[in-house]
Amino acid sequence: MALVKNQTLISHFILLGLFNDTPLHLLLFSFIIVMFLVAFSGNGLMILLINADSRLHSPMYFFLSWLSLMDLMLISTIVPRMAIDYLLGHGSISFTGCGLQILFFVTLLGDECFLLAFMAYDRYVAISNPLRYSVIMSRRVCWLMVALCWLSGLLDGLIQAIYTLSFPYCGSQEIDHFFCDIPAVLKLACADTSLYETMIYVCCVLMLLLPFSIISISYLLILITVLRMRSAEGRQKAFATCSSHMAVVSLFYGAAMIAYMQPQTYHSSKQDKVVSAFYTMITPMLNPLIYSLRNKEVAGALMKLLGRCPCGGGQV
Repeated sequence: MALVKNQTLISHFILLGLFNDTPLHLLLFSFIIVMFLVAFSGNGLMILLINADSRLHSPMYFFLSWLSLMDLMLISTIVPRMAIDYLLGHGSISFTGCGLQILFFVTLLGDECFLLAFMAYDRYVAISNPLRYSVIMSRRVCWLMVALCWLSGLLDGLIQAIYTLSFPYCGSQEIDHFFCDIPAVLKLACADTSLYETMIYVCCVLMLLLPFSIISISYLLILITVLRMRSAEGRQKAFATCSSHMAVVSLFYGAAMIAYMQPQTYHSSKQDKVVSAFYTMITPMLNPLIYSLRNKEVAGALMKLLGRCPCGGGQV
């Protein structure tokens, strides 16, 4: 193998996992598997309901179906691999496997950042300009927005995955994390990564602040519109249509900003694992619950689907 400063380049990494620091590792593992099953089934059911019920064929639910797909893919990128590593007793992952995990993870995070921004803009148009809503948020515009989300996320993912694995890695193979998170991987590089880490920090700040600015402006304009409404019922309905999205935005951006906008000198390994677990597992689990519990149309579509099922015991 090639040598760098008399050190042998490593050919694979070892993920130390999420459970190595706790005596309750079996309980924690069981809890994460339950979260994965809830998130997988919840997001899968949300996609099924939106596509099956014609009442949910609106731009808001179109975006929600893509959010559910992204959440489903995100948790599937992390948890199954982590579960296999735990059951086998080791976390060996190849360079290629690590690169693919970085690619999918960064791509999906970027996708969600921009999709949540477009969902906020959709709510602004629906509340502030309802008469032209169907024209402004046409099917073509919605597809272009989703395509822009995927292209921007994929570009960011490709750049970060390629640059991260372009460094020589030697010495320790152990990544103190439960997946190939870029800051944890770069700690093993036997080259100066300070410039690249600064570039990643700036990139992450921009990827978070740009869509978050769109969300903030959209909700500021929504607030101004709602305060001008004379009808108390109209104000209540407007706030109700935004509350679910605001809860999802708070969960996602809160965790992401702690993880990526805080300088690395203030980070600890345990903190990074906890925050990463929040937006890779807990948020994908909570998103479909938030939208289904607070949304009568989704609940109605679920009742309609259960009514069609032979075990539902009746017709709708």
